Amino acid sequence: MKRRFWTGLLGGLLMVWPVGMCAQARFDVKLWEQGLPDSNGRDGGPENRAEGIYSPEMRVFLPDSSKMTGRMVLAFPGGGYEFLSLDHEGYDWASFFNGQGIAYAVLKYRLPYGHPGVPASDAQEAMRVIRRHAGEWRVNPYDVGVMGFSAGGHLASTLATQAPFDARPDFQILFYPVITMGRGETHEGSVRALLGGEPSDESRLRHSNERHVRRHLTPPVILLLSADDLGVPVSNSIRYFTALSQAEVPVALHVYPDGGHGWGFNPSFAHHGQMLSDLAEWLEGLKAPDKDAVRVACVGNSITDGYGIALSETNGYPAVLGRKLGDGYVVKNFGVSGHTMLKKGDCPYMANDAYRLSKEFNPDIVVIKLGTNDSKPQNWKYKDEFMQDAQQMIDEYKALPSRPDIYLAYPVKAMTSSFDISDSVIVNGVIPMLRRLAEKNGLKVIDLHSVFDGHREWFIPDGIHPNAQGAAVMAEEVRKALAGS
Repeated sequence: MKRRFWTGLLGGLLMVWPVGMCAQARFDVKLWEQGLPDSNGRDGGPENRAEGIYSPEMRVFLPDSSKMTGRMVLAFPGGGYEFLSLDHEGYDWASFFNGQGIAYAVLKYRLPYGHPGVPASDAQEAMRVIRRHAGEWRVNPYDVGVMGFSAGGHLASTLATQAPFDARPDFQILFYPVITMGRGETHEGSVRALLGGEPSDESRLRHSNERHVRRHLTPPVILLLSADDLGVPVSNSIRYFTALSQAEVPVALHVYPDGGHGWGFNPSFAHHGQMLSDLAEWLEGLKAPDKDAVRVACVGNSITDGYGIALSETNGYPAVLGRKLGDGYVVKNFGVSGHTMLKKGDCPYMANDAYRLSKEFNPDIVVIKLGTNDSKPQNWKYKDEFMQDAQQMIDEYKALPSRPDIYLAYPVKAMTSSFDISDSVIVNGVIPMLRRLAEKNGLKVIDLHSVFDGHREWFIPDGIHPNAQGAAVMAEEVRKALAGS
């Protein structure tokens, strides 16, 4: 089994206290020491906060070494994308997190001035810097979350829903966030600052983060806001909560009866103590894998996704597999309903974002379970291309820096012909091709087809998709295959 270790060296550290001491440590980390990757038209020179010009850097606060839990939070202060509230939505939170053994950092990000990619690139780089220095800072790279306030909440949720996988957080803490850019329900000042004076409807939609929530791939969220917020409509958080709930992403929502907008870490906020208690309790309930966990990517169609299983985030086969394997593994579900191995199929998996994200995950192990939808008549007419398309997928996973172990799973037996799926094609066409591919590439196979033969009770009524019991059977078969290696 291969393990990925986060390494790297960083210039530009201004140490206030040495990291190795038992006392808390605080230091600044400059981003983009080799030059800015993009521009808002005003950066590149000296910092001038009065003019809204910020030099991108993080201030890092590490807790007493005797209290360190390995968790870290990266904060994005608000300010409508026109300034940064660095104190009560930034630095003032350090003692709260460090007191719980949580490392903390505040990002001073560049403002967009109509260039939305600029703050996003700073945020992504900050996440990458943290993970590169996880060992040095005694941080678990699989337990790094983001915290955002108002427009900073928009930036945090952008990172959580749209960033490349290596820059995505493991959890989100959002205070009275801007989420949508839709007309009439947003903070128009943030929209103008981020997207420019008269953004198109297409641009507004592209930057409305409730539209980018992905089942299994968006991290858990806590939302904290006031019912009487006149700055950012409460509907922003409600939209996000709804999208998260529909995608079965774990989400908590705390709406305090009053307080308005922008209270941050302000003891005069009437519900300050309750808010801190709510946040601390939520953080306590978060679980994380080991810092050097083996990464497992479960690639597949609706059967991997967990179609028809209530609470698939808990009861789908990848989730059950993760529990069976324990904290030494981090298992991600990259299943997408209806997709095919065939590139000319009606829904080719390699054309879906899930495929790109599965590679960005840089897995140590890949379990590929595709072929069920390929058996449909409109797809199997391209059967002569199945092996070359599958070989392309195998080759692209093999070329990843992690050099993953790859397992080919035979499709689960189709008990009916629902959705025009043909078990005869699976048995006589798909499985023999997968067997030859495994032999050619020296890969192990997981025979899910034989295991399910004769067990109609392991399926939902359509006879195609396993139920929760069937998902548990799948998870056990995959676990046994991994243990065998």
